[in-house]
Order: sequence, then structure tokens, then C-alpha cells
Amino acid sequence: MTDTAPQHSPTPQLPTPDGTRDPHQWLEDVTGEKALAWVHERNAQAESELDEVRDPRDVSGDPLAATLQREIREILDAKDKIPGVVKRGEFLYNFWTDAEHERGLWRRTTLESYRTDDPTWEILLDVDALNEAEGEDWVWHGASLLRPVGLEDGEPYRRALVDLSHGGSDADVTREFDLETLAFVPESEGGFFRPEAKGGLSWIDVDTVWVSTDFGKGTLTSSGYARQARLWTRGTPLAQAQLVHEVAENDMAVFAAHDSTPGWERDWVIEAHAFYDTTVHVVDRSQQPPVLSTVEVPRDMEASAHRDLGIFSPRSDWEIGGSTFPSGSLVVGDFERFQRGEPELEMLFEPTDTTSLEGMTITRSAVVLSILEDVVHRLEVHTRNEDGAWERRDLYPELRGSIGVAAVDADVNDEIWVSVTGFIEPTTLHLGDLAEVAAGGDPSDLEIIKSTPARFDTDGLDVSQHFATSEDGTRIPYFEISRTDRAESDAPVPTLLYGYGGFEISLTPSYLGAIGKAWLERGGTYVLANIRGGGEYGPRWHQAALKENRHRAYEDFSGVAKDLLERGVTDRDHLAVRGGSNGGLLTGAMVTLYPELFGAVVIQVPLLDMKRYNQLLAGYSWMAEYGDPDTDDWEFLRTFSPYHLLREDVTYPPTFLLTSTRDDRVHPGHARKFTAAMESLGADVRSWENTEGGHGGAATNEQAARMNALLYTFLWNTIGRGTEEQA
Repeated sequence: MTDTAPQHSPTPQLPTPDGTRDPHQWLEDVTGEKALAWVHERNAQAESELDEVRDPRDVSGDPLAATLQREIREILDAKDKIPGVVKRGEFLYNFWTDAEHERGLWRRTTLESYRTDDPTWEILLDVDALNEAEGEDWVWHGASLLRPVGLEDGEPYRRALVDLSHGGSDADVTREFDLETLAFVPESEGGFFRPEAKGGLSWIDVDTVWVSTDFGKGTLTSSGYARQARLWTRGTPLAQAQLVHEVAENDMAVFAAHDSTPGWERDWVIEAHAFYDTTVHVVDRSQQPPVLSTVEVPRDMEASAHRDLGIFSPRSDWEIGGSTFPSGSLVVGDFERFQRGEPELEMLFEPTDTTSLEGMTITRSAVVLSILEDVVHRLEVHTRNEDGAWERRDLYPELRGSIGVAAVDADVNDEIWVSVTGFIEPTTLHLGDLAEVAAGGDPSDLEIIKSTPARFDTDGLDVSQHFATSEDGTRIPYFEISRTDRAESDAPVPTLLYGYGGFEISLTPSYLGAIGKAWLERGGTYVLANIRGGGEYGPRWHQAALKENRHRAYEDFSGVAKDLLERGVTDRDHLAVRGGSNGGLLTGAMVTLYPELFGAVVIQVPLLDMKRYNQLLAGYSWMAEYGDPDTDDWEFLRTFSPYHLLREDVTYPPTFLLTSTRDDRVHPGHARKFTAAMESLGADVRSWENTEGGHGGAATNEQAARMNALLYTFLWNTIGRGTEEQA
């Protein structure tokens, strides 16, 4: 354990259990002088402690944090990473960062060039140069290109909408970019420009966009997102954009978009009432004012369309037309007929106790399903024959690992990108073509386009899957990555347990990269838990841990920890947990509910104060997940509000909290206040807050390397002390 800990405060400053008194609320003043002085002091204390830790593998005795930072930075800046691409017209577009381009390059190449070991890239925008020229701190948030009317006749893409964020915050600006002059189109020349806010623009045509943003007082929801969807015509002031639809202030947000698929152009307005609670409208812009037609489905359903196909993903059992489609299934049918009240639907996927639909990719004439079977991927492809009947077949059954699928250009062809990876298997990118499948034949052989070299030594490492039993008897899967010779050693192995368990997000195997270098290669064991609240077994897995049932996620996670101890993988003093965002709430709950299980805890960009979370930034939008603390829901919320569960008579494990001043999604006040409360108890706690980074905690590779170097140094200095020398 660490040698130093904060001195015990004479009078512990803890919030009252009922939430009526909050002694550290002043730390919610994000950029207040007093609060930032407190932050800088804690940063200095954490860095002073962790930068003094020596690397036992380095005979020169260099600081471990410096070594890890260098190694992680080399991985993040590697020039032989696979450039992720999006095809638009004849070009593949990519955004790239490395040591020379910290904020990144937006660039493009051709598929022919991309296939080579050294593609020729045309630089479209250098964000580092832009920052220097404008004196800004822009972070790339993405770009959308306007599909040209004559694309089939060779008309090139000419305009883009580029999103840029200050320091990585969710709020961003949108600026129009000319792909011929490679310059932003000035507002003075009619260029589209959306000031900083949470919102966005979506192309309709060269002179028209959908816009949702902050239009002034009363135009944002309680969650801080846009309430209004408007049509904005070039040359018209933003404030005069035509209002088409407005959602209630207590809704989460409104979204508007245009589908430019030739022959199947549609406009959409989506009311997001809360997570997994939406109303979807199709907009007829030929009428004035535009007319919205609601897609009549349950509000917890995901509904969309591609060409003629309506696509429906029910999150609860759906009864329609004399049929019942179960939660977690995938249902399709003719969209226009469905809108006319003539549903003829077919189920392409039906879940089982062990399977769930992890993802869907649509090409011009095929539907590819990515299915999880006990959190292991497999693919199916569905096509329609000449009679219109759906036919199913397994797709690329030889592939092993986590499999990602994306259409190359769903409007044009049936080509797909297929990426394959694993915890210790570097990613390989393939190109496939399903055109023959759509015609009744076999898919083309996969062509390997790119592969990533190994970033850490995997010799002696093994990946295994296990199942723990939660308190209510539910089987909880988890993956363990450890050395095969672990059982031969009597020394306990430092083990890092990671989890999330919320918002129906699945945790599946992916190449560990920096984790492998900083943790596995040095002798640590890594564990990934698939607890309830996630989506590993579909909507039912998520819904099992909502609101008053949230405790199940924490019982699942602690159940995995107990299973690791019972199996002899490690012991309490050498077991740590790590989680961020909702996972930070998870690890905060581990500190306060199960302190006896862990030797160290890492909490990143967390929710921790469940009494005030709905009043902080985007917190209002998460009440469907957690509950409303301003109602009787507080009676169950208080049982998993880590900030309110801290007690004087408990010895807490060494704890490290990390957050970002620029995080405008989860308020940094959560981490600040929890740190202050733990300090008042004399607990072994430290915190580190990056001044940039948004919800990801870091805006550049250098910042990410520094953050992770401190994190792993803390772990080696707590649960790894005395064991790394033996690795």
C-alpha cells in the first residue's frame, strides 16, 4: 500500500444521508477560483506521490510513471495503426493523430492507395495548424459530407460540415468546409456556422440543413440539449431558421436528420424523451409548414428505415397484427406499407437465453447481424430472394474473436468492412462483398486490407471465460486474461477488474494495447466483467438492473470479485477495480459497499452524488436509468449513492479519482466532492483532474498517456507492490 495518506480531519465533512446538507457543494463551481485552486493542489499532491514511484524493472531506477507514459504514448502515436475510414464517392476519409499531429489531420485517399503499405493521403484539415492560426484549443468531433446530386455521374463531394470542440467538451461548433479550396466557408460568404452548443447540423441540400442547437432562452431541455428542430436556408440568419418541431423542456433532446439515399430520400425528427424512450417522425417537407407523420411503435422501440425496408428493434414484447415479437428481436417489413397501417412484418432474429443481437449492418441488398452467444461473436447475413422471401445463412464462420462489420457504402453496393480482434490478438481489417449472397451465391473471400502489429508481449498469456454466481443465482460471465504459469507461483497476482453495467452497453473483447503494455506484460491479470445493466444479453440484461434494481449490477460485480478470490486468481490485497462514467458509479459503489474486497479502486469521470446528479449538466437525462432523486425514488437511490454512503467507522481501500474540467456530460464536481469527503475521513485517497479532455478525460494522446501512466503507477504502487519484481 502507499506510504502516505491524508491526515484525518478533526471533524469529518460528510453529506447528510438524506442529502439535505452538502458541505462540499462549492466544488461544483467548475471554473471557480477557489474550486480550481483546490483541484490544482490535489493534482500536485497526486503527481508528487506517483511520480516518485520507481520502476523496479529499470536498473537506472527511473520513475515508473515516466516509463509507462512513454510506452503508452508510443502505442497511441504508432504510425502503423489501422486508419479507420469512411467511403464517400471515390475517396476514403480518415482522421489521424500521432506524435507530430497531436490534434490531428483530416485526410483522404483512394481504396487503391489504402490497400498499400504506405497510402498517399491528401490533407484536408490540419487541426494543430488551425489552432495555431486561430489561437484556439479545437478538438476534432467529426465531419459530414453533402452527397452531390450527380454522384452516379461522377460528381464529386464538394462540401462538408465539420464539428470542433473546445478542449473535448460535448458542446461544439459546426463550420462549413469547402472540399475543393480546402478552407472553411466564411459566414460573410454565406457559409453555415453553428455557435458552440450541444446540437448539430445535417445536410439536406447545398443550401439547406436541419439544425438543432441553442437558440436562446427557453430553447434547451433540462438536460442541456436542443429542444427545437429547425430548417435553415443558406443566407438566412440562424435565429430565423424555420421552426419545425419543439419537444418539452423535460424531454432529453430533439434530433433531426436527412436520409439522402437516392430514390428513398426521407427526413426524420426524433423526440428523445429519455434514454430508450423516443417518438420517431417522418417529415414531409413538400408541405408548408412541414408535416410530421409519427411512426406508430412503442416508445421504447428503435425504429428506422433503409430504402424500402422498415427496421424495428423492440425492447419489450411487441404485439402487432396478431403476432408477438419478443424483446431483443429484429423485425423488418415494407416501411411505406407500415406507415399506411398495413404491417407485413418478419422476424429476422429471435433472442434466446444465451444470445442477443449485438449489432446490425445494412448494405444495398443485405442485412448483416452480429450476434453474441454468451458474449462471443458470430455473424449472419439475411437477403431476399426473387419472391421477396428472406433467406438466412451463417457469414464467415471461420472468424474468431470480436467481429465488427460496417457497410462501405450502403447506397451503392454490398461491400463490407470486417474487423476482427481479441484481447491479445491485434486487429485485422478485411474487405468483403455480399453481392453474390444477394444473388443466391456465396460471399466473396475476405481480403485482408490492413493488420496491426502486436503492441505488447503475449508470450505465456491465456484468455479464458468464466461464470460467477450473483446473489440471486444469476450466471455472470467474465473474461480473464492471465499468464498460463500463474498457478505455478505462490505469489498473489495483481489483478485488475473492469466493468460498466449500464445503458445497455456491451463489453466485448478488444485488443488491449496500452493495458497489455502497462499491465499484462508486467505480470498483471486483467478481468472484464459482463454484469447486468449492460447489453450482453439484450434489453432484459439491461432492464434487470434499472432504478430500484440497480443493486443487481453491484452484486454481479462483487460476485465476480468473490469468484476471483475463491478460484485463487488473486487475494484481496492484490485485487483492484476500475470503471469510468457509469462505471465510475460502479467502482464508487465498490468502495462504499464492498471495501473489504479490494486492495485499490480507480474511479474515472464518475457519477457519485445521486442526490444532485439530475441537477448537474446532462444528469437530468439519466433518470430513466437511475430514478428521480427529487421523488420517493431517493429511498432506493440513497442505497447506491457512494457520496452518501461514506462512513467514519470504515477503512476504505486506497482510491484514485480521475476526471476532467472540460467534462460537460458528467460534472467533475462528483469526483471532487467524493475526494473531499474521503479526505475528511483521513482515507487513502488522491485525485487528478485534467483541464481538457471532455468525458473521455483526455483531448490528446499525450494527455491520455499521462492519465493512464498515473493510473497504472497507482495500481502497481498499491496492489502490485512487491510483485512486479517477480514478473
